[in-house]
Parts: sequence; C-alpha cells; structure tokens
Amino acid sequence: MVDDFLEHWQVYLSMPVIAAIIGYLTKRAAIEMMFRPLEFVGIRPFLGWQGVVPRNSERMIAVAADLLTAKLVDPKEIFQRLDPARLAKELELPLMLAADEITRDVMARQGLWQSLPPIAQEMVIKRVQAGIPDLVGRIMAALGENVDDFLDIKQVAVDALHRDRRLLLKLIRDISRPEMAFIARCGVYFGLVLGLVQTAVWALTKNPIVMPLFGAAIGWCTDWLAIKLVFFPRERRRILGVPLQGVFQRRRDEVAKQYAAVVARDVMTVPNLVAAVLSGPKADRLRSMVRETVEQAIDEQAGLARPLVGATRFAELKKAAADHAVRYLPTTMLTAERYANEALDIRDTIATKMRRLTRIEYEALLRPAFRQDEWKLIAVGAVIGALIGELQVFLFLH
Repeated sequence: MVDDFLEHWQVYLSMPVIAAIIGYLTKRAAIEMMFRPLEFVGIRPFLGWQGVVPRNSERMIAVAADLLTAKLVDPKEIFQRLDPARLAKELELPLMLAADEITRDVMARQGLWQSLPPIAQEMVIKRVQAGIPDLVGRIMAALGENVDDFLDIKQVAVDALHRDRRLLLKLIRDISRPEMAFIARCGVYFGLVLGLVQTAVWALTKNPIVMPLFGAAIGWCTDWLAIKLVFFPRERRRILGVPLQGVFQRRRDEVAKQYAAVVARDVMTVPNLVAAVLSGPKADRLRSMVRETVEQAIDEQAGLARPLVGATRFAELKKAAADHAVRYLPTTMLTAERYANEALDIRDTIATKMRRLTRIEYEALLRPAFRQDEWKLIAVGAVIGALIGELQVFLFLH
C-alpha cells in the first residue's frame, strides 16, 4: 500500500479534493433546482424539471397567507392606528376638490346649478365641504368596528403573490440566502471527510465500484445532512461538546427583519390594502356604507337646497353624489399613502410578532420549500456524485 501510494500519490491526494468538489457541485445543483426553472422544462409528466418552489407555489402561498393571517397581521389592530382627524387632514385637499367637482357636476346634471344664484352655489359647496371631516370620521368608525367585514388580509396576500410568481421566489431567496451558502459550504467539508474515507477504501480494495459508490454516498449524505442542519436542532444544544443549532433557527432576528421588509414592501402595501377594500369580494358592503354616509352628510349640510329643488329631485341628487363619491374613493384614498404607511407600521409589526412565533411556526416560513421534494434533491445529488465517481474511474484506470 505504501509503495502504491508513493507511485500514485497524485491519484490518492486528488480523491478527497474531488470528493469535496462533488459535495459542492451537488449542493449547488440542489440550490439551483430549488428555484429554477420557473416553468416546467422537458416532457410531461416525468421527463423534465420545474423548480421546487415554483412547482409548489400554490401550497407555499397558502402557507404564507395562513401565517400572515393567523399570527402576524391583525386587521383590527393595525387599522386602529389610523387617526381619523389626521387622515381627514391628509385627505383635505383632494376631498375638497372632489366635493367641489361632485357638487357642481351632480347639480348641473340635475339642471339645478344654473338656476341657483352664485351666492347659493357657493353656499352649497361650502356646506358640503364643511362636512368632510365628519364624513371621514364616520366612515373610519364604521370600518374600525367591522374591519373584518371589509378587508380579507389572507386574500390580499394570496392575490399579491399570485400576481407576480417571482415575488414568492424572491421572498424565499431573500430569507434563505445564508442557508443556501451554508448548504454549499457543507458540501465541501462533508465531501472532504468522506473523500478521505474513500481514499482509504480504494487503497485497500482497488475495486472500481468504490468510486461511483462513494460518489453517490457523498452526494446523498452531504445533501441530506446539509438540509437537516439548516433546521435542526431547533434549540441550541451541545452535541459531543460542540454547540449546535439549525442555521435558520439561529438567524431568527435577521430573518424577521428581512421577511417583514419584503412583505411590507411588496405584499401588504397600502395600494394592495386599498384595492382589497374597494374591489375585493366584500367591497359592495363598503360602497353601500359610503353611499349611506354621503347621503346622510348631504342631508345635513346641503339640506337648504331641498326647498329649491323639491324632495324627489333632491333624493336623485343625493344618490348621484354618493355614486360619484364612491368612484372617487380609489384615487382619493391613495393620496394619504405616506401617512398610512407610517401609521400602520406593518413592517415592524410583522418583525415583532415573528420573534414571538414558536420554533415550529417560525420554521414553517422556509421548511415547506424543502419538505415535499427534499428526497428528489438528495437523489439528484447522489446521481451527480455517482457520475463523477465513474468519471474518476475512467481517468484513473486509463
């Protein structure tokens, strides 16, 4: 054995190095297969591949939406942070302009505007505008008491993630980047250790089957062990005197900040929340409430016009004004986006609540990306390792 080692020392020294390379390459392959390709490539149903995350996007979207709804975002809690008086102030200019335009347009359509003297026209507009803060307060009070009736947080998350499938990939990639780097590094370390064992077995047997078998074992074992070490152990503990904790569990504070930032920036945004309230499955109730509130405000603020136009036409005027107000809602509400972002503080809210999750609940942020197709990633690592091992045999023996 010593003579053979001295004669072929380059071969023996290359074995653990190649094993480390096998470990690294199989990990890189597994990482890329997690996210790519976005669409299925090959011949369905079995001959081809689609990234694990894109293929399981429906299930992962459901998991993310359930977590947001059940643990991280309470609609009533965040909605109560909006101050009706401050919101009315933020919306003051667009609402004043809208009130002016709506009043003139509606009364002109009813053939009433020109029949009023200028001072009466101005008085009607001023009275309608004067009721705007109270109108905003009423709508906010009604929303605050029954926000779950108007806003489906889960649907907001599902719709946002469905609109852009790359958003889910970005979310998983951003929070798991260090874990992916850890998996790749593990491939090198574990591959090197197994490569030393492979070298010893080869020296004893000189059997060509050793190379592909160890290549497959290196690919399989290092993939399996690296993925497990991402999540386990959940709690910090000492194993053989060495303190260990799953990489993902160890990074809870950092992950909470990253996850909250992505969700606040791309999912639970003010435009998405406004769109859900105004055009979601429960939007009809809000429109009905706004119409009733607007009509009541017109009764109180512009009731002086009733004797001038008659009860029937005044009722038509109120209905037309309410319909106009509903159409103005989307653009008007978004003018307060900056204030709403500050007040709702969704990013810090999610980050804070994520730190309170149990270990298993927190693990669910990333674990579903691996669990279902974990064995496929490991099997691919074994196949790649076996092929490289077979290539070693060809190079060493020829």
